[in-house]
Amino acid sequence: MASGGAGDGFDYFQPAFREDPYAFYRRLRDDDPVHWGMPFEPSLPGVWHVARYADIVAVLKDARYTHQPPREDSAAGEALAGADPVQLYFTLVRQSLLFNDPPEHTRLRALVSRAFTPRMVEALRPRVAAVANTLVDAAAARGSLDVIADYARPLTIAIIAEMLGVPEEAQRRLSAWAGVLVRAVDCKRTPEIYDEAARVALEIYAYFNELLAARRGQAGNGLLALMQATHEQDGDRLSEPELIVTATTLLVAGHETTVNLIGNGTLALLRHPEQLALLRERPELAAGAVEEFLRYDAPSQMASRYVTEDMMLGGKTIQRGQVLNLLLGSGNRDPEAFAEPDRLDITRGENRHLAFGMGMHYCLGAPLARLEGQVALPLLLRRLPGLRALDAEPVWRDTVGFRGLARLPVAWG
Repeated sequence: MASGGAGDGFDYFQPAFREDPYAFYRRLRDDDPVHWGMPFEPSLPGVWHVARYADIVAVLKDARYTHQPPREDSAAGEALAGADPVQLYFTLVRQSLLFNDPPEHTRLRALVSRAFTPRMVEALRPRVAAVANTLVDAAAARGSLDVIADYARPLTIAIIAEMLGVPEEAQRRLSAWAGVLVRAVDCKRTPEIYDEAARVALEIYAYFNELLAARRGQAGNGLLALMQATHEQDGDRLSEPELIVTATTLLVAGHETTVNLIGNGTLALLRHPEQLALLRERPELAAGAVEEFLRYDAPSQMASRYVTEDMMLGGKTIQRGQVLNLLLGSGNRDPEAFAEPDRLDITRGENRHLAFGMGMHYCLGAPLARLEGQVALPLLLRRLPGLRALDAEPVWRDTVGFRGLARLPVAWG
């Protein structure tokens, strides 16, 4: 087994990876598709990077690959946590829907899924369009627009906050907190990010605790009120800490990745003017276009799993307790799964991309992300003809597992 580290050729902390991870993925798929290499956080000796679509799908559909370490190894995981902020952060994260396994995952998902049915999400379409139009009106009055800061971010935080029942005045603070938590979940060179994440975790926990206390016993709208009512009627189904952590999870998952979808999708169109012109002329292609943006430059590039027993994958022996880093962005560009995978084609037919995962952990917020993308992108093209980027080169965020732009200033007309 080769040792992990920057010398192994797959160093995702270098600037070149942020600019274009797909060249790195291509080399892995061709040369070493199940690759032991550098870890995504300092506590791990290394991880298996899985680059091919078929292998990634096999892992996502196999219950023997889990979010949590094998049960007997959980004490070791606690020890790895180290300092108090790290311990605190992981204690809260382990209660999250995103990082749980059955039966806890099944119980939490069954409750939250009530708010994310296709019918309930589709009912939000007029509200998403209204918020998007208001933001474009403001940009037109100013004569300037940063697609990230002035459009994608305020749009997505407004919708998820309204769904949760969070008052408008708290939205900016919630968005800032979500940004910190995303960096903590992302790949990390050093553990210092946990200090900030632990502080934010406490602040957001205190905020939701206070909000719930103020509303206790009152009828209310929004997912938070629904979950609180369920907790009060059947307390053993959802503890109050679980309720708060679930609300935090929905805030992050329903906001940050959709910002990346809208930003990455806009950039892809600006770089492919023929596709931009096609979508402007034929807005009915929006649904398929969003699927192609999700495949072409996925907002979430990686997902991790523990191995609960010794397994063979891609000709390699994966030992019990080791971690796999599933390179979703690589699977989405695998020529064995997609014809001409490096070409943007908003009319692409069957598009079984991996942007939302697969199997039991398929992204619960996928219908909402799709809806927001389907509304926001064509609306932007229609309202601001002649759209063009002002930066000569895109400026990417300093995240790795989550791929998104730090800014995207545009002009039009």
